[in-house]
Amino acid sequence: MPVAAPLLLALWWWPPVLLLLSPPVLLVLSYSPRSTSPTSTPLHNSRLNHLLLDSSSGHIYVGGVNALYHLSADLQLLSWSKTGPKLDSPDCLPPIDPSYCTQARETDNTNKLLLLEEQGEAGRSLIVCGTVLQGICEKRSLQNVSQVMYQTANPVDTQYVAANDPRVSSVGVVVERKGVRLMLVGRGYTSKGPGGIPPITTRRLAAYLSAPAFSHEELGKLVVGSYSEYNNQFVKALLHGDHVYFLFSRRDMRNTREYRTYISRVCAGDPSFYSYVEVPLDCSAGYNLAQAAALGIHRGGHALFVAMAAGQASTPTPTPRSALCVYAMAALDRAIQQAQELCYTAEGKAPQGLDAAYIEYEVSSTCLKLPQESVSEYPCGGEHTPSPIASVQAVYSKPAITWATQITAVAVATEAGHTIAILGDRSGRLHKVFLHANCTGALYESVEVDSESTVNADLLLDSTGHNIYVLTERKVTRLPVAQCERHLDCHSCLSVRDPYCGWCSLEGRCTWKQECVRHTQPHHWLWGYGRDRQCVSIQSLDPAIQSRYEQTQVSFTVLQLPTLSQNESLSCAFGTLPAQPAVAVENRITCQSPPPQLLPPSPWGSDHMTLKVALMFGKVTISHTNITFYDCKAVGRLNATSPCMACVSSAWPCHWCPRDELCTHNDSCPQQHIIYNNREPHGLDPRGADSCPCLWALESSPLIPVGLDTQLSLQGRNLDIFEVGVQDQEEYQCVVVIEGQELLLPATLVQSGETGTHVFKCKTHQFQYRVKQLEYLAPVYLLRGSQRIDSAPHLRLQLYDCSMGQSDCSQCRAVSEQYGCVWCGGDIPGCVFNQSCFRGVIDACPPPHITEVHPLTGPLEGGTQLTILGSNLGQRYQDIQEAVTVAGVPCRPLAQAYRISTQIVCELQPALQPIAGPVLVTVGSSEPGFSEHNFTYQNPQLTHISPSKGPMAGGTRLTVHGSQLLTGLSTDLQAFVGSQPCRIVNQVSDTQLVCRTSHSNQTAALPVSVLFGQKAKKIVGNVVFHYLEDPVITDATPVESFYGGGRNITVSGQNLDVVQQPMMAVLFEEVGSVAVRQRRYSHVSARNILLNSTMATRKAPCVSLSSAQMTCPSPSAPQGSRVARVWFEMDNVHVDFESIRKAPFMYHPDPELYPLNREDQNSPIRFKPGGVLAVEGKGLTLAMSRDEVVAHLGDQECDVKTLDDTHLYCEPPEEQPHGVDHTALPILKVQMGGLEFNLGSVQYDSGTHSPVPLEAQVGLAASAAVVVLIVLVVILMYRRKSKQAMRDYKKVLVQLETLEINVGDQCRKEFTDLMTEMMDLSSDVGGPGIPFLDYRTYAERIFFPGQRGAPLSQNLDLPESRRQTVEQGLAQLNNLLNNRLFLTRFIHTLEEQQNFSQRDRGYVASLLTMTLHDKLQYFTDVMKSLLGDLVQQYVVKNPKLMLRRTETVVEKMLTNWMSICLYSFLKEMAGEPLYMLFRAIKYQVDKGPVDAVTGKAKRTLNDSHLLREDIEYCSVTLTVLVKSGVEVQPCPVKVLDTDTITQVKDKILDQIYKGAPFSQRPSADSLDLEWRSGQAGHLTLSDDDVTAIVQGHWKRLNTLQHYKVPDGATVALIPRSQSSGITGVNQIYQTGEKTPMLEGEEEEGLRLWHLVKSSEDPEIPKHRKSSMRERERAKAIPEIYLTRLLSMKGTLQKFVDDVFVAILSAKRPPPIAVRFFFDFLDDMAEKHGIDDPETVHIWKTNSLPLRFWVNILKNPQFVFDVQVTDSVDAVLSVIAQTFIDSCTTSEHKVGRDSPVNKLLYAREIPRYKQLVERYYSDIHSAASGCYQEMNSMLTELSGSFASEMNSLVALHELYKYINKYYDQIIMALEEDTAGQKMQLAYRLQQVAALVENKVTDL
Repeated sequence: MPVAAPLLLALWWWPPVLLLLSPPVLLVLSYSPRSTSPTSTPLHNSRLNHLLLDSSSGHIYVGGVNALYHLSADLQLLSWSKTGPKLDSPDCLPPIDPSYCTQARETDNTNKLLLLEEQGEAGRSLIVCGTVLQGICEKRSLQNVSQVMYQTANPVDTQYVAANDPRVSSVGVVVERKGVRLMLVGRGYTSKGPGGIPPITTRRLAAYLSAPAFSHEELGKLVVGSYSEYNNQFVKALLHGDHVYFLFSRRDMRNTREYRTYISRVCAGDPSFYSYVEVPLDCSAGYNLAQAAALGIHRGGHALFVAMAAGQASTPTPTPRSALCVYAMAALDRAIQQAQELCYTAEGKAPQGLDAAYIEYEVSSTCLKLPQESVSEYPCGGEHTPSPIASVQAVYSKPAITWATQITAVAVATEAGHTIAILGDRSGRLHKVFLHANCTGALYESVEVDSESTVNADLLLDSTGHNIYVLTERKVTRLPVAQCERHLDCHSCLSVRDPYCGWCSLEGRCTWKQECVRHTQPHHWLWGYGRDRQCVSIQSLDPAIQSRYEQTQVSFTVLQLPTLSQNESLSCAFGTLPAQPAVAVENRITCQSPPPQLLPPSPWGSDHMTLKVALMFGKVTISHTNITFYDCKAVGRLNATSPCMACVSSAWPCHWCPRDELCTHNDSCPQQHIIYNNREPHGLDPRGADSCPCLWALESSPLIPVGLDTQLSLQGRNLDIFEVGVQDQEEYQCVVVIEGQELLLPATLVQSGETGTHVFKCKTHQFQYRVKQLEYLAPVYLLRGSQRIDSAPHLRLQLYDCSMGQSDCSQCRAVSEQYGCVWCGGDIPGCVFNQSCFRGVIDACPPPHITEVHPLTGPLEGGTQLTILGSNLGQRYQDIQEAVTVAGVPCRPLAQAYRISTQIVCELQPALQPIAGPVLVTVGSSEPGFSEHNFTYQNPQLTHISPSKGPMAGGTRLTVHGSQLLTGLSTDLQAFVGSQPCRIVNQVSDTQLVCRTSHSNQTAALPVSVLFGQKAKKIVGNVVFHYLEDPVITDATPVESFYGGGRNITVSGQNLDVVQQPMMAVLFEEVGSVAVRQRRYSHVSARNILLNSTMATRKAPCVSLSSAQMTCPSPSAPQGSRVARVWFEMDNVHVDFESIRKAPFMYHPDPELYPLNREDQNSPIRFKPGGVLAVEGKGLTLAMSRDEVVAHLGDQECDVKTLDDTHLYCEPPEEQPHGVDHTALPILKVQMGGLEFNLGSVQYDSGTHSPVPLEAQVGLAASAAVVVLIVLVVILMYRRKSKQAMRDYKKVLVQLETLEINVGDQCRKEFTDLMTEMMDLSSDVGGPGIPFLDYRTYAERIFFPGQRGAPLSQNLDLPESRRQTVEQGLAQLNNLLNNRLFLTRFIHTLEEQQNFSQRDRGYVASLLTMTLHDKLQYFTDVMKSLLGDLVQQYVVKNPKLMLRRTETVVEKMLTNWMSICLYSFLKEMAGEPLYMLFRAIKYQVDKGPVDAVTGKAKRTLNDSHLLREDIEYCSVTLTVLVKSGVEVQPCPVKVLDTDTITQVKDKILDQIYKGAPFSQRPSADSLDLEWRSGQAGHLTLSDDDVTAIVQGHWKRLNTLQHYKVPDGATVALIPRSQSSGITGVNQIYQTGEKTPMLEGEEEEGLRLWHLVKSSEDPEIPKHRKSSMRERERAKAIPEIYLTRLLSMKGTLQKFVDDVFVAILSAKRPPPIAVRFFFDFLDDMAEKHGIDDPETVHIWKTNSLPLRFWVNILKNPQFVFDVQVTDSVDAVLSVIAQTFIDSCTTSEHKVGRDSPVNKLLYAREIPRYKQLVERYYSDIHSAASGCYQEMNSMLTELSGSFASEMNSLVALHELYKYINKYYDQIIMALEEDTAGQKMQLAYRLQQVAALVENKVTDL
């Protein structure tokens, strides 16, 4: 791909970065130390997750989600390729065919492996593996990654490499051994997709013989017993020396089961993984989960650097707490070799006898005791050595450095023999750590790379080691490992402690060590970790400060001064002035300070400046310090108010000359008088600020009123300095600064004494200011001539104006007395200074004046805060504290809210009764102030609420009705439901208040209250609001609508009527906004949230509300708009439509209906009565059905008959309807939901005008009548004999039509009842609700069906004296059975014996299964061998008959093998629908009468078990008293009044022990049923007692009807007493089957019957019985029992479908065992040349559906702990037969003579056949090669359930057959040549001798 043209987007100088801007621009920036201009290239959007560096070219390869990038070393884009998304599903095997893999979706392809193949067939290539298509790999060109060099179109299962889940890790490494390129891959466990892929595999990178590239066929792999248990989470794979190492974490399966980290090693060329050894890694302080790792050098040797995190509480989830741990590779190799040696030579024991090594991964191998030299001779193991080996002892390391943020990446570099670790963390930062020799680390730098993403584990150094590539989610960044040049001075260079950097002293720069020319000489290259780790520094500068007006010698001492040659010299430089030669004596340097005129000026506003003194070597600054030059003149200039004080208080040695007004560094003044600096030694006087002449204070008061003549008096100090002579006296002036203007007032010195104090009188003046405030501060100072005398700090006048802010008398009088403000009378009264009032001072203020009061109402209880506004409302709070009344009731003012004179806020006190009156405020003795409006005390009342209920989620719009609700402040109104607030949402009126309820944690009935203010709480009397359970929506249909809306959506659920007004809502974005937004935000990142400013919502109210159902018209949306969300809004309960149906609600374009008269729309069409109106259109059925369309013609309905996508047909009335809306002709209007179409008018043809003359009409009519009459006569004569038959036929047709309607209605009702009943069951499914049998019981019932005392539950019954010997013999027999030749000869010999029955064959096969259960792989191989022999036999005879029955040992072995392999599938997939079917059948059967004697039921699928008689019965609900602990709880149970007492007990037990295993509940025969009526009325009910009715030789079983037990009766189950009579008529068998009493069972000569007698006359001759049965069957009306069968079938249909689909689903990969065995059958057919697909189909059907699934369908008790009654078994038999019929290839033909059972499912069987055919086809077309998966699964199963098998008992039972046919077996073994060589007969004789002391020829 050509390089895209560079596009400069920004100028960044650091760091180089490849940044993905989403969408669609990717910015690549690069930087090199020699270049400062970045370049950029646009790329496509992707999330990045892998980075690869090609060290030979320096190019970078980046793998991401759906993309692959190829970049240059400076991050320029060279090529790229899109790798996804692709059509895929983890449940399907590639290639993906959407017709078979219906769950396939466009799936992101996340890169999992990115590796480099150095020498491939076509040169070097890039290996790329992603998550799609089960993790297959491909090869791409290194020059152009879009060029694919190798790719498989039809991968086999051995080519699935990487994990198919983006969250599961995959690691890999490429090695070459003996010219063969291999890739070793480690991948975690994934729950979806093909199982059995080992955690570690070896794969060829090129095809070899029949194995394709990337296949692990015939190569080394880590075999694991349980993949889910050994879920290794791989972190790193690396090649070191001749070994490959894998770092991963997982549970410690041997000891604590806590998660910990392991490292495993395998020889790089080991083809069988015999060398596999793993060792735990221990990083102290609980750091147990490896996150990243890198290989590096430390202390001269290779070491593994691992970033560890502390796990979160026994989970694989890391916490932020992290550490870096270092493990020497030599130590790891020693630990691995030690474990290998102990497992080879010491049986895994350490010298102390403790376990030190063992065999891991549930592999059937053990540590051995081989010769000591085994390790050296077989360093990579061999066939005879144990593997895989795990060490008990961990390799320990202490953390080098710990971290509070999770470390995610590690890279290691070495510089000058020192180790540097570079760590990336989860917050996107990079940390550089220097590792000391003692393995402790020191952090020296952190860099933020990407604040929005984690640093990826792929952290790579380039080939020079100078740069590092950092990968984050959205960008690749290239950073230098060190940027020494950034540090421009020695201190920063050394302080960062970067081990790469040091300070080159004479070059004056921070450099790498090799870049400093004199780095070998002392003090020339200074290093932060060296012994002299400080910079060259200047000390002892003399002088450090000096006046800028002086020039002196400056000297200083230099530490760490580099040595110079004789002809080299140093110089000094002051600031930017030219350098001057320096005199150096050892390390003491002397220089001349610069001349004063050359010094730069001091900074503005400063009295000094600082210059840098630099020691220079040429132009390089070796070191520097600062010298300060001060300026005393500037000190005085900068402090104009007090220059003397500032000068003598300065930090510099400055003095003040008062007469010269000069601050100087000299110690003398021109006019002699001087004041010394306060830092001068004592004895020099005068000195300090106290000696300065200054204006010290105001002698008069600082408070000065405006507008009044005022004279100022100022005090001075130390002014005698200026009193030299009268002739020298200067004039004094006072200066006052007001609002920035200086006011000069002549001053007179009026007092001077020996104290040195002077008093100045300023000229009288009236002061004024314009600022609108009471007080103004004005600075004041003194001038002597033009010289300003120092003023004391903060010397100010306080000017004030009484009129400012005092608008009334009370405010004026409230001003502080010190101001002297009074309220002055006159025409315009006001507040003035007391001496300015000439109109008379008013001592008493006017009475209060109230202007406003709010609110004007309040509750009787008080508590409302009343606000009073006005004037003269008191001068202080105490004035009005007890002075406010409201309607005669005191009102308590609030001090914090009082505003002097203008505002009072008071709290209303309670009133006894409603009252109205004014507000009164009385201040002192003045007249009270009245409000204009009266205040009313009211008593608001709450009368009722609506609605009275709502959901717990809240949001109900609750209306509270009452009177006077606008009492008090509206802001004080609060509503409550119980203690929960109810938020007021609307404006409150005087009669009603509307609020929305809050959330409640539980259902409750709570009072509604309203709080008026703080104290008045009113409650709605005798009415409560009910918080009820939130509405739940279980279904909503249909799931689509037109944009016009209005389609009725039927919503089902619970508690739907709790909500007042449910709504259906749609959120949409109009089509114009969509286009604008796409253009506007096309450059915005994909991570930005979609702006929804253009979104709109429409809602439609739901109607026909009931608890279980409501109807919601779909809301309309604009045509073509984008619908974002559809939901149901039920107060605060919002339910997304997609969450209900698992699919979104769809909107379709509105339909189009064309006018009836398209040529002239204004003209009516002509219609002939008796026909239909045809309307054409488009898209009519996209979201509408026929029943939903309503058509009207005028004022009558036009019955819609047909609706398809383009036509609508409706049948109008026979007579023309009247028009509506004043139209003469009727108009056809069609209503489709919310859409109404006006299609034009219709005019009926009246038929009054005929173009044929009347005479012709009469003639034609007469002729036609004669012809018709003749034809009718002929027909009637011809069919006279069959007239009655035709009538009967028509009657039957009518009956059948009626039957169909009735059956449909009945099915719907029955199905609804059934689904309601099954809801409780469904909630328990998945947990303990399904009573699965444990594996041992399951195997026992499958292996030994119907047998008591099966070997699985027996113990070996032997005398103790013989036990050891017999067990030894049985162990030898076990070894013999593990010999394939012995086992096959043994089986063949037994089958040759004539008296070896079919039962014996099945028994021996099951015993062999038990014995070899721990070696299922061997068992499978033997079974395949025997099946091969069986195929050979049937090929000669009839191959279609093979496996049809279980006639041989191997056929029973196959049954058992299928049962073992499909056990997990049965539990995880098929178990739930099968159990639901069983429960549904039982519920339906029990709803109708069941005859306890014959087992016939009214509700069944089996016509032979149908109770045909019309039995009258009714449902009865009994209240059963159930004891729960010490309490007795009533439990309602539904039974039938025709139920026998035992049947009632069974139904009660079913209800009480619902969900409990049948074996854990009491038997009905152990309990009595006691009817309790009143206090003492207890009657024990039983099937047979003295009250039983006897008629002739028939005795009827007692029922509830017999005892007249009423509906609602109370009963109890009590333990059966010993004296109880007859037991129940039922018998419980081992398998859980319950069968009725057999007909003809006699009891004292009487025959029992329940609902029907088994036969009216047992003496009828046999030849007449059949005709009697026919008459009996004909006697029953067919509609009755057919309806029952059809109703039962329709009700159960969903459950039958679910079971069949679960068994035969094509949506997920079939079980591995099925794929494996079907492949085997295909191979057998191909081997024997059988090309008839029907034969192979029959083989597969006989081996799986008929052999296993039919058995399970007919016998649920094989899987579940349940009881299967005879009536339930009869229904299961019909379903099983349907399954059998579905698996046959012959066409399913039915006729009038077909059995009713076959007729029932005649329509469904073709559909089921398609399921079977697709199932077989999918398995056949799927990639073969699942042998490795099968072997892994068999290994896992062997370890999982072997302990459940009682192998010793099985061996002992097998020996009985050996003993029985001992001679024949010995003879067969001796005749076999291979058996002779293996001495099989001899070994069997040894077994016989040990087991039973049999005398042999030994």
